[in-house]
Amino acid sequence: MPDAAPQDGDSYDLIVVGSGAGGLSAAVTAAHLGLRVAVLEKEPVLGGTTAWSGGWLWIPRNPLAIEAGIEEPVEAPLRYLESVMGNRARDPRIDMFLKTGPEMVRFFRDRTALEWIDGNAVPDFVDLPGSVGGGRSLCAAPYDGRGLGRWITKLRPPLGVISIGGLGIAAGADLRHFFNATRRVQSGLHVLSRLGKHAWDLVAHRRGMQLANGNALVARLLRAALDRDVALFTDCPVRMVTIERDRITGVTLETGARLNARAGVVLAAGGFPHDAALQRHLFGPETGTAHYSAAPSGNTGDGLKIGKAAGASVETDLANGGAWAPVSRVPQGDGTMAHFPHLIERAKPGIIAVTGRGERFTNEADSYHAFMRRLFDVSADTSDIHCWLIADHKAQRRWGLGWSRCFPFPLRPYQRKGYLKSAGSLAALATECGLDAATLEQTVSRFNAHAIQGKDPEFGRGESRYNKVQGDPEHRPNPALGPLTSAPFHAVRIVPGSLGTFAGLATDEYARVLDASRAPIPGLFAAGNDMSSIFAGHYPSGGITLGPAMTFGYIAAHTAAGRMGPDATSPNIEGGPHATV
Repeated sequence: MPDAAPQDGDSYDLIVVGSGAGGLSAAVTAAHLGLRVAVLEKEPVLGGTTAWSGGWLWIPRNPLAIEAGIEEPVEAPLRYLESVMGNRARDPRIDMFLKTGPEMVRFFRDRTALEWIDGNAVPDFVDLPGSVGGGRSLCAAPYDGRGLGRWITKLRPPLGVISIGGLGIAAGADLRHFFNATRRVQSGLHVLSRLGKHAWDLVAHRRGMQLANGNALVARLLRAALDRDVALFTDCPVRMVTIERDRITGVTLETGARLNARAGVVLAAGGFPHDAALQRHLFGPETGTAHYSAAPSGNTGDGLKIGKAAGASVETDLANGGAWAPVSRVPQGDGTMAHFPHLIERAKPGIIAVTGRGERFTNEADSYHAFMRRLFDVSADTSDIHCWLIADHKAQRRWGLGWSRCFPFPLRPYQRKGYLKSAGSLAALATECGLDAATLEQTVSRFNAHAIQGKDPEFGRGESRYNKVQGDPEHRPNPALGPLTSAPFHAVRIVPGSLGTFAGLATDEYARVLDASRAPIPGLFAAGNDMSSIFAGHYPSGGITLGPAMTFGYIAAHTAAGRMGPDATSPNIEGGPHATV
C-alpha cells in the first residue's frame, strides 16, 4: 500500500521534493548508493509533468545508439549546441551532461527496471552544423501497469485530451497504426487489439494498464524506487527547507511536521508553468498576458519559492523563460478548460497556420517551440496572441486537428462545443473565425500553388530532416506539404502555452543550488524544471527537458552521497560517476 503520511522528526539521508523523472532519478540512484530516501509529492498522484509527456530523452552518445553503430565523439553534439546557443554552450553543466548522460542511461538499463527503446531515426530540430538525423534520443519501453501492484492507483494517468479514453498511444509504429487503422488491415487489427485490452483494463482495474511514453517512464522509475525501499509520499506539500549552521538539513511540511535529511534536499517540483506572478517576472513581455500550459496545474513554482527563501539565485538571462508550445483550449464537462498541445498534426499535408489577419507566419512543420517563438515575433502589436490551424476535410479526417480526432470519430461533438470551426468554403470559415475572407483565400491559393509541387518558397516547409520526419512519409513529392482543396474546411484557435518552464534555480555542474554570490548552498540540490535550463532557454531537440532532468537527478544523488564533486569522499567506485556500471 502507499506509504502513510510522514511523521514529525522522521529522518532520511536524502529528501526529494517532486516525483517527475528528475526527482525519481535522484531517488532511485541515491537508494542504489545506499542512502535512505523519501520522495515528497504535493499532489495525490505521482509522476508530475513527466507522466503526461512523450517520455523522450535527448542523450547524445547513448548506449543504444552506439550498439546500433551510431558513434560520435563528445565534440559532435557540443558543436551542434554551439550552433544553437553560441557561447552559452560553454556552461560547465553542458560538458557534465554530455559526459554523464550515457552513463546514466547505462545505470538505469543495467541496474533497474527501466528498459529503453532507441530513437535512432529521430533528428535534431534544426539542420545546423553538428546536427544529426538520429542517434541522440531514446524513450522508456512500454510497461504493463500491473507491475506496480496497488501503487498503480498513485500513478498520474495520461493526459485525457490526447489519450483515447485514458489509453496512451506511443510515438512511432503504434501511432502510425492508429493513423492507418481504417486504411490497412494490419493496422486495424493492431488498434482493435489495443482498444480491446484497454476496455478490459477499465473493467478490471478502472484504468489503462498498457502504459506508454512518459507514463511508462514514470512507472518504471516507480518500480525501481519501490525495489529499493524508497519512501513515496503523496498529498505531502513542502513549506520550506530547514537550515542549521548554514546547511540544509531537512524540510518543513505544510502540516508543520519537520523531516530531517542528513545528506540534503533535492528540489524537483516541476517549475512554475501555472504561477502567474513568476510568469510575469520570468517570461518576457512579448509572450503576451495569457499563458495556457499543458503541464499539470499543480506545478506552481514551489521549488523556486522554497529555494529563493533559502537564499538561492534564480537565473533570469535566458533566451526563453519557457518551453513554448501551441495549445488549444478544450471545454470540459465541469466548465473548466483543458489544454491540448499541438505537437504532431501541424506538419501533415493539408494543414496550415495563419495569424488573426489570415496570413501564414511560419514553417508549420518546425518544432512546437520555434512555431510559438515566431508567433510571438509577429504579434508584437497585440497582447491577444493567437493564431488558427486550418485543415481541409481530407486532412482533418486523416490526421485530426487538435482535440478533434480523425475518422472514424464524428466531428459534430467538437463543433457543438465550439472547439472546431467548420464551413463549406474558406470565405465562410474566415467569417466563423473572425478573419478577413479575401486575405485567407489569397493565403491558401498562394500556398496551394506551390504545395502541389512540394515547395514552400515563403518558409521552406518540408526541407529539413525534422520537417520530413514530422510529415507523412507516404506523401509525395514533399512529406510535409499538401494543398487545402477538400471542403468543408476546419479551424482550431491556438493560444500561447508551454510544456514546462526553462527559468529556474541557478546550479553548478554537480546539481548544487547556488546563492547570489554563485557559491553552493550546502545540502541543497535541484533537478528537472526547478533547475535553470542548461540550454539557456534554447530548444535544440526533443527530449532536452527529460534528458538533463534524469542526468542531473543522477548527478545530484552522487553528489549528495559523497561520490562526486569537489568534496567527494569515495569517487569512481561501482555505480559512481564515470565508473563502469
